[in-house]
Amino acid sequence: MNSLRPNWLRCRSSGVLAPISALPGDFGIGNLGTGARRFIDFLADTGFQHWQICPAGPTGFGDSPYQSFSSFAGNAYFIDLAPLLAEGLLTEDDVAPLRALPTSVTDYGELYRLFWPVLSRAHERFVNLGPDAPWGGAGALEAFTQKHATWLPSYVAFMALKDHFGGHAWPMWPVQWRDWRPGIEQELPETAAADAARHGFYQFLFYRQWADLREHAVDRGVAIIGDVPIFVALDSADTWRWRDVFRLDAAGRPAAIAGVPPDYFSDRGQCWGNPLYDWEHLAATDYAWWIERLRSAFAQCDIVRLDHFRGFHTFWEIPAEALDARRGTWCRGPGLALFDAIAAALPSARLIAEDLGYINAGVAALRQAAGLPGMKILQFGYGHDDNNVNLPHFYPPESVVYTGTHDNDTTRGWLRRLDAETREVLRDYYGISEPDTAWPFIRAAFASVARLAVVPLQDLLDLDSEARMNQPGTTEGNWRWRFTTADLDALNARRGETLRRWHRMFDRTGDPRQRDYSAPPGELPHDAVAMAAPLNSTPTTLS
Repeated sequence: MNSLRPNWLRCRSSGVLAPISALPGDFGIGNLGTGARRFIDFLADTGFQHWQICPAGPTGFGDSPYQSFSSFAGNAYFIDLAPLLAEGLLTEDDVAPLRALPTSVTDYGELYRLFWPVLSRAHERFVNLGPDAPWGGAGALEAFTQKHATWLPSYVAFMALKDHFGGHAWPMWPVQWRDWRPGIEQELPETAAADAARHGFYQFLFYRQWADLREHAVDRGVAIIGDVPIFVALDSADTWRWRDVFRLDAAGRPAAIAGVPPDYFSDRGQCWGNPLYDWEHLAATDYAWWIERLRSAFAQCDIVRLDHFRGFHTFWEIPAEALDARRGTWCRGPGLALFDAIAAALPSARLIAEDLGYINAGVAALRQAAGLPGMKILQFGYGHDDNNVNLPHFYPPESVVYTGTHDNDTTRGWLRRLDAETREVLRDYYGISEPDTAWPFIRAAFASVARLAVVPLQDLLDLDSEARMNQPGTTEGNWRWRFTTADLDALNARRGETLRRWHRMFDRTGDPRQRDYSAPPGELPHDAVAMAAPLNSTPTTLS
């Protein structure tokens, strides 16, 4: 490659980070219905142009959207049951137990117990209605299945077999079912085949409702920023169906797993447990699986954040038997070749690189050569050193600034835990008497030269640590926080005019005709493309 791709982030704009699970809803968890539309309306009414979500795939143990059963399927928990009530597929008696669940948190244990029988009942009535079934009935469902034939049949078979074998991971299934083969979906036992049909119906509902919600977002001028984790779960339809994409043995076991070395979040590092890619195989296919994964993501979202971008340059490989991540080693990723393939197949793709953690010159050069904006986190700018790249005065314009992410404490919670020295630094830097609220940091994000500023909703609501979404390195108590439409109404009444004024004051209007005076175009070092290539001095050879 002889030249650098230009960065697509050209005008100043803003957004709010809020996982779908956190949205208002009447059935135990956030969904794609009225609460989501109200949230989009709030964004548009207060001047925001983007809604950033977390991955929306089906989740299992731990409830993390970053450990999904599929890279392509949607989370059936997010299906709004109100249209099913309206069409007679459910009754009020059916959903009454779900309506009794709390609205401020998600109780995943109770949700798991109550939700699936209700959705199964809706499928049974849909089938029994025959030609009178809503939304085009069986014909529309079949057309949906054909449209998504590359992943849907294997996904529903995987979920059905997982239920059939007591929820065990697929490497533990009998060999007859452990090894995917063409046509296996037609060989399922009768009960599993019935389960597969139900899971297909759930995806039909999810995709239909998501399309309706996205149309509403387009009408209100709100773009959706999706989130694609670099790695997939070991126990997933992806690894079962496309085993040759991953470094797994004949029994489906990984010799090594993904993670990160010790960092800000953990002094022992993090063992994520995800299988690693066979990048040599992927390169031989022109990265077809990755391109299809992104094609699917862009069919649902306008912009996609690539989680753990540094893993495309070099990734942390941990022996599968290791007790923690400290035994890992850095190994080569695909480098710029992957992004060349993506640009050729998806030329209008707009990607954000999550380039947090340990970032060396090669990772930075890869991001620049690929033309992707990176991320800056205000919370990471203090308590380290005076030359921290997360300090606002060091931001490059082609970047996305956050007060915090889903992995951070809320800004108010973070402030409460700071030592006296760091609090004094914040007083001096922001010119405030006491750093005890998120709003000076929100204003700093808006005022910064970073062209996109994204604020977690918890910070707009100025909530403490009880609203934290995720604690990295833990598997319990995460992804539970939710907000209500009353929270949005109160926020709009209290801060709506401030937000609208800041959007005007700091030129965060999202107008592509707007000229950005923050910095003239810069030149990368002449060896930037070479730096973007993967490291050569690595201890492991990919197979």
